[in-house]
Amino acid sequence: MASALPNSPVDGLHHVTAIASDPAENFRFWTRVLGQRFVKKTVNFDDPGTYHLYYGTRVGAPGTAMTFFPFPSAPRGRHGIGETAATRFSVPPDSLVFWAGWLEKNGAPVREGENRFGDKSLVTADPDGTVIALIERQGDTREPWETADIHPDHAIRGFEGVSLRLQDGARTHDVLTHALGYREAGSEGHATRYVSAGGSNAGTVDLISAPGTPPAHSGAGSVHHVAFAVPDDKTHALAREIVSGMGIQVTPFIDRNYFHSIYFREPGGVLFEIATNNPGFTMDEPEESLGEDLKLPPQHEHLRAHLEATLKPLPQ
Repeated sequence: MASALPNSPVDGLHHVTAIASDPAENFRFWTRVLGQRFVKKTVNFDDPGTYHLYYGTRVGAPGTAMTFFPFPSAPRGRHGIGETAATRFSVPPDSLVFWAGWLEKNGAPVREGENRFGDKSLVTADPDGTVIALIERQGDTREPWETADIHPDHAIRGFEGVSLRLQDGARTHDVLTHALGYREAGSEGHATRYVSAGGSNAGTVDLISAPGTPPAHSGAGSVHHVAFAVPDDKTHALAREIVSGMGIQVTPFIDRNYFHSIYFREPGGVLFEIATNNPGFTMDEPEESLGEDLKLPPQHEHLRAHLEATLKPLPQ
């Protein structure tokens, strides 16, 4: 088997990308209800007639960026095995009472989390059914994005991790530990926890064994892929070599403007990406005006007039 990446340069999550339906409803929920900053308005590079919307904290730093492909006609997905069961966000201790009340006030579903591994959590969902877990975490000093309604004492710090629902996690275990540098941290019930050896605040992956559960069907509310962070192109190339050496088909290097990417489907069926931390979202607009203008990659700039006329406007 291929060796693990040396010195664990894969440091937790980079971003998580999900499928939405109505872009305006998606925008309202993630900015006004969850209090995230809208950091980039661009298009799906592979389908430029579709938005790619990014939300996060101040600059959408790696480990904070939740992104969406909104397809207005997308049917609702079906949750099951072979998918990301929940995207987990870190919030400060003693903030869940605020979140329960705030989410209920805004019409979002709220239930207590299963609280595995000593976590204190609650679970909600966005208008498309994307499952979101808020996890109270001590010592997460990442700077939150502050809004008029959500005080920093309660605000989301970024990702805590993801939970993957699988038929059998044995081969996914191998990918996490041998290719991505995670270590197994314990099991509880049907869940096994893995943590990034780099110590990232966004470094938790829980594998949930659910044999006999029907397979997931992708649609609105489904996570499209989970991206893991590496510092630079050299590490990126090494990661690709190691994943490929495990007999897993990996895409070539792809330039996504704000990061460089490779993609592969791990044995449990979840699409993984490995993305570089740079260049970042301020490469084409200043920090103070992130998300204000439609940004297009050079290969789609010739479509600007058409896209600005046809893409549904987002709320102000």
